[in-house]
Amino acid sequence: MPVRYLLAGLLLWAGAAFAQDCPTVPMPGAAKLRQLESEAVDRGPLWRIRRDGHDSYLYGSIHIGRPAWLFPGPALRQAWSRTDTLVLELDPGDPQLMQALRAMPAMELDLRSQKRLQAQMLAACLSEQSLAGLHPLLQVASIASIAGRADGLDPAYAQEMSLLARARGEGRPVHALETAAEQMAALVPADAATAKRELSVSLEQLEKGRLRPMLRGLADAWERGDLQALSQVEPPCNCPDDDIEREQLRRLNDGRNEALAQRIAALHASGKRALVAVGALHMSGTKALPLLLKQQGFEVEQLLPKPR
Repeated sequence: MPVRYLLAGLLLWAGAAFAQDCPTVPMPGAAKLRQLESEAVDRGPLWRIRRDGHDSYLYGSIHIGRPAWLFPGPALRQAWSRTDTLVLELDPGDPQLMQALRAMPAMELDLRSQKRLQAQMLAACLSEQSLAGLHPLLQVASIASIAGRADGLDPAYAQEMSLLARARGEGRPVHALETAAEQMAALVPADAATAKRELSVSLEQLEKGRLRPMLRGLADAWERGDLQALSQVEPPCNCPDDDIEREQLRRLNDGRNEALAQRIAALHASGKRALVAVGALHMSGTKALPLLLKQQGFEVEQLLPKPR
């Protein structure tokens, strides 16, 4: 389930340098970065939301990226200039982050599962020490989140990274929609038997090489702003694991959207003109954030992709 892996990518760059042993996607030199910035185009979906006499903006991000994606295109730059607050799913500066990451309940693995997990660490050129202390589901999610590096995709180049750096540089306030503990609860189910089943499914996806094509598909769909394609990247499996993956999606995506929408509305109602950047998968389906915000009285206008 890429939602877990992408969310883990956000956690990786936010506060946990677990992937130091693995080669990264190289950062271009200064001259190339200036060129990429000057040539930046619009990517991903963007909405203007209006209520209480002022506007905020909702940007659908993806928690992996390419170096060129660090720079906002014209529409996102304009949204930035018309807002005063950056809102992310998670505050990377939250001092509770590392504590929450390492405070998950223990999960005992049988010898076969241990060896499968160790094999995937080795394949990703990660040492066991680099992931030591993390819940096994967070270990496998961290491994999976860097599976796209061979295709030039890396959590280090997620859009949240560049937006956060810009906000810090300007002294712009940064707000989080969720706490580290809430994100941990989304990533790891409370029921131990469910967690073990999800671990087995995730390991199988890594072992069968399913992750790279899925991450490529997600990235390509996001770059086009194609929400329908984004939500349909994974073809139906018609197998016993379907129920497990549907429950993962409910917990990681739709199950969080009501609270996210309420917190966005509260921030906006406080007078803040916010640029809200959250995972683009939260913008699709019957619980899509734009629909939930419309139900809360917002005027919602999609700016990207531009109507043909």
